[in-house]
Amino acid sequence: MSKAQAGSLHPGLNLGEEHGDDHLEAETSVFGFWVFMMSDLVTFGMFFIIFASSAHALAGGPGPKELFDLGSVAWQTGFLLVSSLTSGMAVLSLKQDHADERGSRKRLVFWLVITILLGCGFLYHEIADFVSMAAAGGGPTRSGYLTALWSLVGLHGFHVSCGILWCIVIIAGVLFQGVNRDWKLTILRWAVFWHFLDVVWIAIFSFVFLGGLI
Repeated sequence: MSKAQAGSLHPGLNLGEEHGDDHLEAETSVFGFWVFMMSDLVTFGMFFIIFASSAHALAGGPGPKELFDLGSVAWQTGFLLVSSLTSGMAVLSLKQDHADERGSRKRLVFWLVITILLGCGFLYHEIADFVSMAAAGGGPTRSGYLTALWSLVGLHGFHVSCGILWCIVIIAGVLFQGVNRDWKLTILRWAVFWHFLDVVWIAIFSFVFLGGLI
């Protein structure tokens, strides 16, 4: 690795010099994926704008004070925040234990499995809230407000589901093929995706749920 190349690396987007050529490859791969995620951010931004413009379009239907269960939302937030921590622990394990393919995979797989379980806990409470809202007359077709709410929160839930499935594929790949360069870069990209969902959820929690109850 040349000094010019090493000097151009961005902290947090690579693996560490002990990973050799994988270190440089991670810089380009993860930064490119981060740029791609900005297009997803634009998509979420559009859904946020639609929700904001529909916030008062209740059409005589139930509003946030009749539908929201803040306790359940708090659980969802807790699950997702802790899962962001455990995904970070998985990346730390990747960087510290897998500079070559001889390192034990137990710690890496453990943190990935814990992240999956926390993501499933988040989805369980989110789906339960949707069912409860529908039973209370707050289905997605009841009003413009509810259509925008279900679309925005549902879009985020769909992303979380994809993140969980992606993590399951990673675990299978690591167990059957080892922690090679392909899986190292995949884990780094997945971690960016998972942290991105955490940031989006904080915006939903603050703007949609807390904002709706004020």
